[in-house]
Amino acid sequence: MLTGLRLENIALIEKLQLDFGSGFTVLTGETGAGKSILLDALDALLGGLQGAAGARLVRQGTSRSWIEASFSLTPVVKGWLDLRSFELDEPELLLSREWRLSEGRLVSRHRLNGMVINRSQVQELRPLLVDLTAQGQSQQLARPGQQRLWLDRFAGETLRPLLAPVATAWCQERLAAAALDQARSERRQLLQDRQRQEQLLADLEAAGLEDSQERLRLQQEQDRLVHGVRLQEGVTELLSRLVDGGEELPSLLDQLASCEQQLHVLEQLDGCLTPLRCCASEALLQLQGLGRELDRYGAVLDSDPQSLGLLQERMAQLKALERRHGLDLAALIGLRDRLRQQLNGSADGSELAALEQRQAAALAIRDQVNARLSQARRRAATALEQQLMAALRPMGLANVRFAVAIEPSPPTEAGADAVRFLFSANPGQPLAPLAEVASGGEMSRFLLALKTCLAPDDAQPTLLFDEIDTGVSGRVSAAMATLLRQLASGRQVFCVTHQPLVAAAADHHFRVSKQVVNGVTRMRVSQLRDTRERQEELAELAGGDHSEAFSYAASLLEQRYLD
Repeated sequence: MLTGLRLENIALIEKLQLDFGSGFTVLTGETGAGKSILLDALDALLGGLQGAAGARLVRQGTSRSWIEASFSLTPVVKGWLDLRSFELDEPELLLSREWRLSEGRLVSRHRLNGMVINRSQVQELRPLLVDLTAQGQSQQLARPGQQRLWLDRFAGETLRPLLAPVATAWCQERLAAAALDQARSERRQLLQDRQRQEQLLADLEAAGLEDSQERLRLQQEQDRLVHGVRLQEGVTELLSRLVDGGEELPSLLDQLASCEQQLHVLEQLDGCLTPLRCCASEALLQLQGLGRELDRYGAVLDSDPQSLGLLQERMAQLKALERRHGLDLAALIGLRDRLRQQLNGSADGSELAALEQRQAAALAIRDQVNARLSQARRRAATALEQQLMAALRPMGLANVRFAVAIEPSPPTEAGADAVRFLFSANPGQPLAPLAEVASGGEMSRFLLALKTCLAPDDAQPTLLFDEIDTGVSGRVSAAMATLLRQLASGRQVFCVTHQPLVAAAADHHFRVSKQVVNGVTRMRVSQLRDTRERQEELAELAGGDHSEAFSYAASLLEQRYLD
């Protein structure tokens, strides 16, 4: 519950510290006294009033403003803290918000027990701490899924065991559908890739690639053909010197043969010359072999003079192939061989069929658990309609009609139901969405009745009602007071009110007033602790300080204590 509220330099408040207890607490005071400032401060503390709206809370002429609220820890709040690794040494939760003027700019910061936290974390925590209901409020009803959440909370333990299987089934179906979509996409891509691969293989096969060194070999052949005339001249000259010789100059072979013959003669006279004779014989053999190779080379040069064009065409084809695929000949041959192997088989559709069966099974389970949840919600809707009608009729809504409409909706982790609250306050008027047809007073009474119905299973420990009893009769305010006391029997309830019947029913009473000191207006909050103080305030709410008002106030308090 909310155990304390401390404010510094907030609107008309210089410094204020309030301590709260369990049960039913009311705040009263004249219109404009500043009761809404306290609620605005709590709203700002819990993540509301951003930007200029929050800046309006800052007291003029100050460079620092501060709001802090203390809450006793509940299991739900402690679970939230543990899940986000907040370790608290204190027995209570301290939530604060500070505004500071820095370099002409107002900066706001939230803290949880001294640790800086962001606004989204505060907004996550807010529903676990405080539920604020104000006159004419319809934002909650318009919030997506809110009416379904209220119905589920009303159903409580009869419905809660069904929610987890629904969420699990929805997740499993989404995962199965995603896997199937991915497989189908990959299959389409595979078929597209296969077409491209088949075309690529056809191109590589048509190129007739066999030798990874073909380009180098062709380059050498091209060089040979391009320089054929010069090569032929050189070979002719070499053969002439080596084999043929000139008119006056014998050839190298003739001279070497003469040398070898002379060494053979000398070898007969001195055996030491045998190695030299052998060397000359080997040289002669090598020169003879060189002559034969040159002769053959020259013959080739003469035999294929027209092949240069074809050779250059093949080189251009290979070069274009390498450039197109960014691979050299060795890599292209490897790619061709891999494609031959890959494309020998056909795409297997068995995996796709298995995924389709899995998704269909997950879909059937999802629909099955959603149907069970829908049935449970319809039973809970009937009970909620009956309880709400019983709570609404004593509050001046005798002719009201209320229904919970449950219609199919696209499945989510919360099921496949769209829940709408339908309302009609007058005979002859058709049921219509509550937020569209209920007046401010009707909405306030409806929300009070709804919170009463939700109370047994409501995880929110503190409920705040802001002037929800404005403009109602005494009989209706008495019924509202009864409901508020009923709510406060199991949780902490705050109510800003102008109704003496409601104020008299409270366990704790705070009066809000304004004071002007030296031309400066300040707000004051006083706790009315004794019966006399409460009687005076109730008399003021009832219409004045005359004896009838005091007697009426005394009777209200006496009745409260008798109850």
